[in-house]
Amino acid sequence: MKSDLFSTEHLAQPATAPGMTLQNAKSIKYAVNGEMFARQGSMVAFRGQLQFERKGQGIGGMLKRAVTGEGLPLMAVKGQGEAWFAHEAANCFIVDVEQGDALTINGRNVLCFDATLSYEIKTVKGAGMTGGGLFNSVFTGYGKLGVICEGTPIVIPVSAQSPVYVDTDAVVGWSAQLNTSLHRSQSVGSMIRGGSGEAVQLMLQGEGFVIVRPSEATPQKQSAH
Repeated sequence: MKSDLFSTEHLAQPATAPGMTLQNAKSIKYAVNGEMFARQGSMVAFRGQLQFERKGQGIGGMLKRAVTGEGLPLMAVKGQGEAWFAHEAANCFIVDVEQGDALTINGRNVLCFDATLSYEIKTVKGAGMTGGGLFNSVFTGYGKLGVICEGTPIVIPVSAQSPVYVDTDAVVGWSAQLNTSLHRSQSVGSMIRGGSGEAVQLMLQGEGFVIVRPSEATPQKQSAH
């Protein structure tokens, strides 16, 4: 049987080392040798001796979505084998987190991560009910974090002289050392008259970067889990 479908570009090669690699722009392959974590429902294929266990639904076992505060359930993947992860054909990226780094990320943009990483749910300072962005998860430690993004992400440097203002529905994550607060870009009178629909943004100040996606959040599909 012959087809471009069977080209080397599409063929899954055996892993040469444990851990996370990009299978292609839309999926991540993880060679499991012990334990790792992923969002529930994101596994699209696996081979080997692997077990998938739902992680506890308590506050320590959920990543909070920044916009609505809803939880993103996680699963632990244990054993030895290979697993492939993807989510609605979103673009996939691998972030190497090193000791001393701290990245705050929106739960909806987390695909999978090494068990050596620690994450802590934190309230986004300055972002109250009127601004969305109630909770994010801060990743620290060392290891790889698989991130997904609808469309091609935009990474914007932030400096003390040039704060950046982002739509809370579009933000993916940012350097955890940045200071956050709400910024109102319209007058009350303008909002009453209709306005632009972009009345409140999250302002980021300090030294670092912010990642945004080129669209606002879309309604989340109901999970079967």
